[in-house]
Amino acid sequence: MTTRNRKHRARLLDKHWPGRPTLSRAALLASCLLALGPLTPPIAMAALPVAVDGQPLPSLAPMLERVMPGIVNVSTLTRRTLENHPLLRDPFFRRFFQVPGRPQERESQSLGSGIVIDAVRGLVVTNHHVIDGADEIRLTLHDGRRVDARLIGSDPETDIALLQAAATDLSQLPMADSDALKVGDFVVAIGSPFGLAQTVTSGIVSALGRTGLGIEGYESFIQTDASINPGNSGGPLVNLNGELVGINTAILAPGGGNVGIGFAIPTNMARAVIDQILEHGSMRRGLFGAAAQDLTPELADALGTDERHGAVISTVERDSAAERAGLRAGDLVLALDGRPVSSGAELRTRIGLLRAGSPVELTVLREGRRLTLKGEVEDPYAEFVHGEQLHPTLEGALLGERQSVSPHSRRQMVQVGPLRPGSPAWLAGLREGDLLLGANGYEIGSLEALRQALRGGIDSLQVLRDGQLLLLARR
Repeated sequence: MTTRNRKHRARLLDKHWPGRPTLSRAALLASCLLALGPLTPPIAMAALPVAVDGQPLPSLAPMLERVMPGIVNVSTLTRRTLENHPLLRDPFFRRFFQVPGRPQERESQSLGSGIVIDAVRGLVVTNHHVIDGADEIRLTLHDGRRVDARLIGSDPETDIALLQAAATDLSQLPMADSDALKVGDFVVAIGSPFGLAQTVTSGIVSALGRTGLGIEGYESFIQTDASINPGNSGGPLVNLNGELVGINTAILAPGGGNVGIGFAIPTNMARAVIDQILEHGSMRRGLFGAAAQDLTPELADALGTDERHGAVISTVERDSAAERAGLRAGDLVLALDGRPVSSGAELRTRIGLLRAGSPVELTVLREGRRLTLKGEVEDPYAEFVHGEQLHPTLEGALLGERQSVSPHSRRQMVQVGPLRPGSPAWLAGLREGDLLLGANGYEIGSLEALRQALRGGIDSLQVLRDGQLLLLARR
């Protein structure tokens, strides 16, 4: 600093500190040191302790290092043809206003998560709602690779879908027995909430066997307070050993955000669905023919029982597997195959996960007596035939004859059973549950009538789907 600058600074100090005493440079320095006190060394950053009371601090990092490579991001692309105004179907109108000849399409994208459950075969499990209707499915792996995936099959009723990744050198997550979970167990949720890949949240198991939420057709959810948000769907819920115990699928969000109530599909339920998808390409549920409701205090009093948990049989269909097993309306089901039953929804879910032909053993309370009833779950598609037996275009679908009963008429129709995704029948536009009313302009009332109508090939199929009449034309 020059002499001039020093004098100028002194004038400024004089202006704000009038009448200050004149100090020598040495005296000024000494007074500053006295005011500051003894000199202290630079501040050091505090380090986290490696142990508390002799115990090392717990960390999820080692477990996550093993788990993360088995988790993928799932992105989908769906194309939908836009419905044109009737005027746009007039060729003259289109030429006059220079409207493109090709139908316009709208593309939509979705994002979720997935779990590698078989590294050798490239099997990835996710939620059905993540890939529902997707034309393209792409996976982003932990190492950054982006690979295509094909849909092997899915089950909307449990919201499970199985994919196959076109990739090698994968890492898989081991599956745990979800029945061994207890309320209070620590769990970790991993996924891509709002597109933030590989996000980890932790919490505990808040409840088990949650039913009656109306989220899926078959429910027995794990409830957790681990933070789950949009994009976590299809991602894993793991225990502290890094084992898969659930598949994150839904949240209860009154305000639109996470409030600490999330739901995951237990691995034991997912495993039952996956095994059938691998075998059949879809979930083939058996039929038992009985409806049940929860045991309420009022029903318990009416039945004269002190039981507070179980499923009360409300109706039994005639000539059903339930009737042949000896089940009656008013029976209180206490256990299925030796495991207690707590509600009507639980009984429905557990029977709904059984394979067709599976034996069942019911422990029921009837007029104060405990009985053991044995039966077998029926195959609803036992009399269906494979579509390729009728025409090559119908390969991959099961077809059977069903009678439609209405207040005004009784009509025989051909029903479409389970289909294999990507099969010729799937690509022809058929979906499970469709009712075939006509083919190539001919009315269809039986499998033989369908065979005759398709002798010259398939030009069009008339189907009834969810109460809507559709015409499927050959592509």
